[in-house]
Amino acid sequence: MKKTPKKQDSKVTLEMTNKSRITIPRLPFADIKNDILGKKYDLSLAFVTPKESERLALTYKKKRYEANVLSFRLSKTTGEIVISPQVAKSQAKDFGKNFKEMLGLLFIHGCYHLVGHSHGSRMETQERRLRSKYGF
Repeated sequence: MKKTPKKQDSKVTLEMTNKSRITIPRLPFADIKNDILGKKYDLSLAFVTPKESERLALTYKKKRYEANVLSFRLSKTTGEIVISPQVAKSQAKDFGKNFKEMLGLLFIHGCYHLVGHSHGSRMETQERRLRSKYGF
């Protein structure tokens, strides 16, 4: 398990863990997090296997499926996003994206859920704006 804390104002605000068997491409995760959640929001980002994403979906969503992204709001200023890179990679072509772009799309989507947005046109508009800013 590899943890990569990202420092901001000498305080860890984004911690990444990769439990999957896939190398995660470099993306501006901290910048995206700050754009959506703010600099003071403490976020944990975990990359997991499809089996683990399915276990989490069953435990917390009461649905059996390999989730591409799950968001867990822990408090007003803390949360966790879980992404399955293998699921993302297999779905990328369906979204007209490459693997790196798909991970960015899923991370943005997860962050908007943490601020309380539900699926719909407002969320899609905000996601489109940010995807455009970061090139995915």
